[in-house]
Amino acid sequence: MKDLLLDAQKNKYAVGSFSIANMEMVRGVLQAVEETKSPAILQIAEVRLNHSPLEIIGPLMVAAAKNSAMPVAVHFDHGKTKEKICQALEIGFTSVMFDGSGYPFPENKKLSAEILAEARKHGAALECEIGCVGGSEDGSEDIAMNCSDPAQAVEFCDEVAMDALAVAIGNAHGNYKEEPKLRFDILEKIRDSVAVPLVLHGGTGISENDFRKCVELGICKINIATATFDSVEREVREAYTAGAINGYYDLQTAETRGAYKNAMKHIKIFGCAGKA
Repeated sequence: MKDLLLDAQKNKYAVGSFSIANMEMVRGVLQAVEETKSPAILQIAEVRLNHSPLEIIGPLMVAAAKNSAMPVAVHFDHGKTKEKICQALEIGFTSVMFDGSGYPFPENKKLSAEILAEARKHGAALECEIGCVGGSEDGSEDIAMNCSDPAQAVEFCDEVAMDALAVAIGNAHGNYKEEPKLRFDILEKIRDSVAVPLVLHGGTGISENDFRKCVELGICKINIATATFDSVEREVREAYTAGAINGYYDLQTAETRGAYKNAMKHIKIFGCAGKA
């Protein structure tokens, strides 16, 4: 992930980091990545492991990335526990996120430094978060939004040698209840204050223009989760309605197609097509 994001930072585009839940979604994303010759990140969040156990989905993700013709990183998103983060590293994930946003700032720094040491043992990159992105990764909690403090971003990056920093600028996980009002002023201040590549979570529902402005102002990695799941579900429903599913393999094809369509859409918006 570190190499992908540094190139994105240098050449002013964003890498799509796509959450997946099964083999069909992995295949759909990678089909789009290979057709567009894009770098990409496959990711899964800790909160989703009840549905996609890490010991099963993790090796699949790593194998898919290794076999792709394009540069693909494998990322553990919103890691909450050291146990699961270390398990992802042992499986071969090339980066992990420690989400310490629920802790007081000093504790977030301390715990992030401990996770950084584990990541470095495996040659992996670390993403951290300051402030608090609204909602929760699986939609089960209504977590309040708390925009990142540019001064804390500087302090955090000075003390913890992370490889990517997730910022909260009015973005939220899941489907937005109203049009998001992103704090581009905060993003610009953070970009001007730290050298580390910046990450935007809660990408579902942000407009194309706002995505592009985020990239212009320093966002190098954009997480897409809910939009992928919604696209897969919609594609399956439409296929059933059209009478196009006559067996399990038709269902697999519809799932793959849903993930593919969503990845293609966002790759074009993020400006990463042809950047592999």
